Amino acid sequence: MLLRILRRTGILLASLVASTVLVFAFMAVLPGDPARVALGVNASDEAVGQLRREFGLDRPLAAQYLSWIGGLARFDLGTSYISHAPIGPQIADRLMVTLWLVVTAMVIALVVAVPLGTVMAMRHRRPSGVLLSALSQVGVAVPAFLAGILLITVFAIGLGWLPANGWTPPDQDPVMFVKQLTLPALSLGIVQAAVLTRYVRSAILDVMREDYIRTARAKGLTPTQALRRHGMRNASIPVITVLGLQLATLLIGAVVVERVFVIPGLGSLLLDAVSNRDLIVVQDVVMVLVLAVLVVNFVVDLLYLVIDPRLQVSSR
Repeated sequence: MLLRILRRTGILLASLVASTVLVFAFMAVLPGDPARVALGVNASDEAVGQLRREFGLDRPLAAQYLSWIGGLARFDLGTSYISHAPIGPQIADRLMVTLWLVVTAMVIALVVAVPLGTVMAMRHRRPSGVLLSALSQVGVAVPAFLAGILLITVFAIGLGWLPANGWTPPDQDPVMFVKQLTLPALSLGIVQAAVLTRYVRSAILDVMREDYIRTARAKGLTPTQALRRHGMRNASIPVITVLGLQLATLLIGAVVVERVFVIPGLGSLLLDAVSNRDLIVVQDVVMVLVLAVLVVNFVVDLLYLVIDPRLQVSSR
């Protein structure tokens, strides 16, 4: 197991280095001059040149890349071209907001998808199972931002139960924090639950067809008992894979949902930086999102070792 962990750690580090090269190269080939954008079209060439020297934009690309990588290693994400403010504290504050949204949405997705997917699998030949399957298929086709608009229309504008937008930190007003978090988390969580439900259903149906489940049934266990005692662990393996992918999807989906609900998260920071052409902020935010995706995949690989005993045996 230790060898497998070391191997996956090496893959994580190699993927991280390759990602930094790709992100930096993509930003470097974009047209336009960040210094000119920061100072405006009427700025003099001398002022633009001074700002380029200040931010190191006049150096070779290799030197700029090494300087950026060195800053990342020291947790120094640089300074904004537009506001001249340190980027690290901005990303840290916005990341906490996005994490609240993404984690809550994933909890909602799991709470909805696991029981519904199990019911759909156990009743896949009954009308109730067919109906739930059809509803989940509709949910898959609904984008998160549209779900958010529908939730605002019903619960914020129509019923007036919850606020339509805004953000209050939990340490300032916990009640308002929960109210403002509910609708955006639901808009992300329900859509992801619809996707996850399909995979839970498929995984449980595959497990129920296995010989060891038939043996458990032959010994007198009901289908539910056989699944709970012998099948849930194996059924969870493909579901964990999907969870890792969905966490990445949630991070991307949060970019749009944060705009819909006016939430000051990482997605809003990214879109503001793109609109202002603050490329160093865009570069850092994209790198943080890439790192999050890589770490999630790394954790999923480690969970495989814990859940699947076959991997534990093969790694010895």
